[in-house]
Amino acid sequence: MASLSLSAYQEQEEKKDVLQNCEEIISTLPKDRGWGTEHYYQYEGFWYPKIFLEGVIWAQANFRARDNDIFLSTFPKCGTTWVTALMFAIQNRENYDFSSHPLLTKSPQDCVPYIELLAHQDNPIDYFDAMASPRFLATHIPHRSLPKSILNSGTKIVSVARNPKDVLISYWVFSQKIRSNINKLAPLPIEEGFELFCKGVALSGPFWDNVLGYWEASLENPEKVLFLKFEDIKIDTECSVKRLAEFMGLPFSSKEEQEGAVREIIKLCSFDNLSNLEVNKSGTFGLGSKIDGVSRKFSNDIFFRRGQTGDSKNHLTPEMLDRLDKITKQKLGASGLKF
Repeated sequence: MASLSLSAYQEQEEKKDVLQNCEEIISTLPKDRGWGTEHYYQYEGFWYPKIFLEGVIWAQANFRARDNDIFLSTFPKCGTTWVTALMFAIQNRENYDFSSHPLLTKSPQDCVPYIELLAHQDNPIDYFDAMASPRFLATHIPHRSLPKSILNSGTKIVSVARNPKDVLISYWVFSQKIRSNINKLAPLPIEEGFELFCKGVALSGPFWDNVLGYWEASLENPEKVLFLKFEDIKIDTECSVKRLAEFMGLPFSSKEEQEGAVREIIKLCSFDNLSNLEVNKSGTFGLGSKIDGVSRKFSNDIFFRRGQTGDSKNHLTPEMLDRLDKITKQKLGASGLKF
């Protein structure tokens, strides 16, 4: 205790209380087979592994939003790493030269913290409070489960969604690596992963409920929530980058456009560039200082797979693809959101 400030000590004690409360809550929740972990738990209608769920509950109780915060909120494997890099580069384009940019030596995940994962760090409140404004943060928390301070403030949210068929395959490949490399679990057959996904069991799933929440929020309050689709960003990346900058309150000037700032950001954040950087081939990403008494780290290359669209047809049977299409039509048909 002598090495900690009083406020830091109090924060650690309060965090222990919250996490202890998490244990009590989680013990009462419905559970199902997990993807990267043994079990997922259903909380407020959405599914999470224990590590994430503890962070969600902590963030709901403790995270204090600022009016000028900017959030990227996605369902996993919807182009999150790419859009994180694009937004970070947009926000910091006057702070760093492209030849010595932080994204060349740090992974996008290390540049932009997830609020639910920082719950497992020492003194997360102090960390958030020390961040300079405007803060750029990320989350996988569904819209209706976001901390109230985010919903009730001027915080802006960018949400990115993707065709659920491609999401499923990308999430399955990602989870296989988590299962084998970190948690030492047997592989999850694609058939079982498919069934889990269809009934909604995935991190912050059901997929359809998650994306629908942000889609509807963007229609109700377009000044607060910007909803983008991965496929549209791929088709016209330059237009999408400009749209992101406008929404973030950081539009490109005519001079910047003439000097190629938009193109430089796209080049810096391209899949080919990021995936071939040494930090993203051999660097590691931590899930908190210590979780269950163990430091959890995995290779940054887990975040980079193909960065393409349509790969699901190479992994799913025609019957599986048809079933997913039918679920998507049933869940989203009336909303106007299509993939």
